[in-house]
Amino acid sequence: MQLRQLKQLYFQFFQERGHTLIASGSIVPVNDPTVLFTTAGMHPLTPNLMGEPHPGGKRLVNSQKCIRTGDIEDVGDDSHLTFFEMLGNWSLGDYFKTESIAWSFEFLTSPKYLNIPADKLSVTCFAGEGNIPKDTESFELWRKAGIPGGRIYFLGKKDNFWGPVGNSGPCGPDTEIFYDIGKPKCSADCQPGCKCGKFLEIWNNVFMEFNKTTAGTYEPLQQKNVDTGMGVERTTAVLNGYSSVFQIEYLAEMIELIRQKSSKPEVKSLRIIVDHIKAATFMLADDAGLEPSNTDQGYVLRRLIRRAIRHARMIGLEPKELLSLVQLVNRQYHIDYPELSRNSERVISELTKETEKFLNTLDKGLKEFERITSSGKSISGDDAFNLYQSYGFPIEMFFEELDRSGQTYTKDEILTTYNLQLSSHQDKSRTSSAGKFKGGLADHSEASTKYHTANHLMLESMRRILGPHVEQRGSNITAERLRFDFSHPDKLTPEQIKQIEDMVNEQIARDLDVHFEEMTVPEAKAQGATGVFEHKYGDKVKVYFVGDFSKEICGGPHVTNTKGMGKLKITKEEASSSGIRRVKAILE
Repeated sequence: MQLRQLKQLYFQFFQERGHTLIASGSIVPVNDPTVLFTTAGMHPLTPNLMGEPHPGGKRLVNSQKCIRTGDIEDVGDDSHLTFFEMLGNWSLGDYFKTESIAWSFEFLTSPKYLNIPADKLSVTCFAGEGNIPKDTESFELWRKAGIPGGRIYFLGKKDNFWGPVGNSGPCGPDTEIFYDIGKPKCSADCQPGCKCGKFLEIWNNVFMEFNKTTAGTYEPLQQKNVDTGMGVERTTAVLNGYSSVFQIEYLAEMIELIRQKSSKPEVKSLRIIVDHIKAATFMLADDAGLEPSNTDQGYVLRRLIRRAIRHARMIGLEPKELLSLVQLVNRQYHIDYPELSRNSERVISELTKETEKFLNTLDKGLKEFERITSSGKSISGDDAFNLYQSYGFPIEMFFEELDRSGQTYTKDEILTTYNLQLSSHQDKSRTSSAGKFKGGLADHSEASTKYHTANHLMLESMRRILGPHVEQRGSNITAERLRFDFSHPDKLTPEQIKQIEDMVNEQIARDLDVHFEEMTVPEAKAQGATGVFEHKYGDKVKVYFVGDFSKEICGGPHVTNTKGMGKLKITKEEASSSGIRRVKAILE
């Protein structure tokens, strides 16, 4: 079974059961300030899980593009990916455990759908902890569906309780479905959840029935939700009997493309290059307007690109050949994700610039390496880490250069010191980013809501003053200011900046009422609402009206009237990336 075939079967199954097919959200969470990237399908739906109505109704289904960065160093094995697609179906206060478990089992085992033998499946349920009871209801539902009790396991909170994201919010027990790949048990205690690889998790059903308060207590939710997730790549590999996700057709095609261009192809490096460039392509193509940098999402993007370049050099692949992978990803995925075609020029431009910048840095690293090795002192792990931190010099290349230059060294000693330094560096990085707002809307406070509404007014003002080509390419809104990226080829003149400020402030002074209407995509187009329509799966969207001035598709919080918002002042205007400008503004 091919990847797109799996997605279409999933959509069909749940649409037949009353679910609305909706679009994938951005890779950068708009409604979740706690994470750098969208790591699961629920992130774009956070307001709806908290009770805000969704234009698609109470039953939703989609495929969400996701980025997970915690396992970057593990990419290259059989199962880890940085970018992946997550199939999901949601009940927003509608059905609950009974339907969710029955449908999961039917989709997996029915000959009409995936036709997985039921005896290959095992499940886990929540064992209970504190004042949250053992999930015996899910256990009985799985038995009723067709999983014998001997293949249903109870695990604790670490394994079978989801959330919340952050310190408080919706959460609940989950039940996870595992596929037995057929290898022998690693021990008598081997069962789903074991890390030996015998049991592969393919589906997760989260039953959000609690709200964790800031005091740390769990209260029943008024709206109980179901949030499910099935990894597209991993499930496709299982269905085809593959031992690695890199054998599925899209990834295999990418690997073969660069294998032919490499002078000394090595499996792990080929996999790392394919995974990282694919992830970087989706990150750069996202309408959030990401670009390589030394902070936040941009830092991760830069790390992926530079790691791919390093491995390209290691296997004799010219870094410029990485652009052919971008073109292949576009061809493979542009139907499901039109932003790949829409933003292809920006992807190529940013990747080319970052490649040139890193190659220059890497050459400087080689010169520093020669200085260290010619000094006559012993080579240490500190030297290796400093080269890595300052020049992106990989440890593998460090040892290769030592061998090439005929240096004597003790590899284990160097690795021990290097790994200690690297671990300390990673711990500091994680600590510094914990709890920090990364993108989109920081919170739903009164001040942030005012800035969010001002963002709408500024976009419409830019379109009227600069031209209809202006589209939003990303935003970062806090209670102190807004940052707005938009498509425009030229630097704004002081006159244009003043015109935009004046137009926004004129609308604020009119005390305009703000409201939203749910409508179909054709209706939104006919009304002249701004937004990117072409990638929407669903039939309905939410359009916010700011008086008679602005009409924009949006799902975030807004003021009810512009009165008292303050006066907009643009404090900075600069280039963000090729063809993208950035402004920062405050409300005085």
